[in-house]
Parts: sequence; C-alpha cells; structure tokens
Amino acid sequence: MTDSHIKIAVAQIDANTKAGHDRMQWLETQLYLAKRQAVELLVLPELFVSGYNVGSLVDTLAETADGPTAKTISALAQKYQIAIHYGFAERDRADETRLYNAAQCIGPEGKVLGHYRKRLLPPGFEATYFTKGSDVTLFSWRGFNIGMLICYDAEFPELARQLAVAGADIILVPTALGSQWGWVAQQMMPTRGYENGVYFVYANYSGVENEVAFLGASFIGSPIGQVVARASDVEELIVATAKLEQVKEAQARLPYLQDCKVL
Repeated sequence: MTDSHIKIAVAQIDANTKAGHDRMQWLETQLYLAKRQAVELLVLPELFVSGYNVGSLVDTLAETADGPTAKTISALAQKYQIAIHYGFAERDRADETRLYNAAQCIGPEGKVLGHYRKRLLPPGFEATYFTKGSDVTLFSWRGFNIGMLICYDAEFPELARQLAVAGADIILVPTALGSQWGWVAQQMMPTRGYENGVYFVYANYSGVENEVAFLGASFIGSPIGQVVARASDVEELIVATAKLEQVKEAQARLPYLQDCKVL
C-alpha cells in the first residue's frame, strides 16, 4: 500500500477584495502562511482573478490562460514551491469574443498541471457571459489523479462520478456559493466525496460582493464523507492532508465505482 500524501489548503477570500493588485497581494500572504504549514497545493475560489459578481466588467477582466495573471501566479507558485489552483475568466485565444468560466492549476515548477472550462452554467450572470466547456480534466501529480469541476458542475452527481470512474483520487471544486445555499455546502458536497470514495476540496468566498452575500463554509472532505477541515463565514485558510491509502481503502470498502458500471 502506498504512503503517498499531499497537504492541501483552501484559501477563502472576502469577495469584496478588489481584483488585480489587492487579490495578488492577499494570495501571497496566504502562500506565506501555507508554506509555514508545509502545504503543497493551495485551492482558491471560482473566478478568483476577476471576482464573481462583477457583471459586464468580467469582459474587461478576462484573460487568456497564459495571460498576465497566469504569469504572476506562476511566479508565486515557484517562489513558494506550492501548486496553485485558481478560477478565472478565460478569453479564448482563437476567438476573443468567447469567454469561459475556467480553472487552472499551476505547479511549483511554474507549469500548468491542469486546465478546465466549466461545463454547466446556471442561468443569469454565467449563462449571459460564458460559453460552456466540454472536456473532462484529470491530471496526475505527486502520486494522485486530480479531477477538476467548478461550482454548479459539482451539483450534478454524474460529473463527479465521471471523474471518479476515470480514476480521480481528489476532486477540486472552486465555487461562489451564495449564503442562501447552506445545504449544498453542508450536506450535498461532502456526499460527493463519500459516494465516489475521493477527497473533495470545495473553495468558496466569504463576505459580500456587489450586494451578493457568500456563504463561506469552504471545506476539505475525506473519501468516507467526513469533513476534515471547514472554514467559517470569514476569510480563512484551512489545511488537511490527503492520503492515497484512504482513497483505496474507501473504494474497496464501498465498491460503488465498480457496481455502477453494470447499471
């Protein structure tokens, strides 16, 4: 049995923090604190770079996947030797009129480990400004297979199951969950980890942005559905260790992934 493990942190930011310099300065503070706790992977919320409830301003703040903010985050990942998983509004390089709600993980060598475009868009702001993604993203790092979803995606059990059947050990989910959706963070999302036997990492905002209040309650869940670290409703850094052995044990104990193939 392998002893592979990764120490993961979620950095929950106040949604009112201004895009640009203020968010990057805040991120560097979180990386400094995370480094002191030997964190290897830091996970940030949905649309971290631009902010979530920004309306038409998202078009101004959108960048290509290798744009200026990606270069800044790459430099920070190398400086602190921590992989950084963050949400951003992506401008398609081939068609600059097309935007995606995207996430990207940049490793401590400064290279992109994984990139994902949100596949399911809720009505309103997102459906107005973004195009749906279409691909499944699963990348291997430090002995783990790591899947990527974004917010609303994870509320569909089919997408988490698709990643788990493909071999995911950890699923990372940046989100922008409003304060009225407490049940989603408290019950539904930990269940996603349990029903697939994977670690589930949910990174939300706290505070208020342009009159929209966010829940906070970011968490890191275990493969048996236990919440091993949970944030409150303010800015917070939470840390937990993912162990590959626990994934294998959970999936052997409850063979959902094998049995679902006959349905």
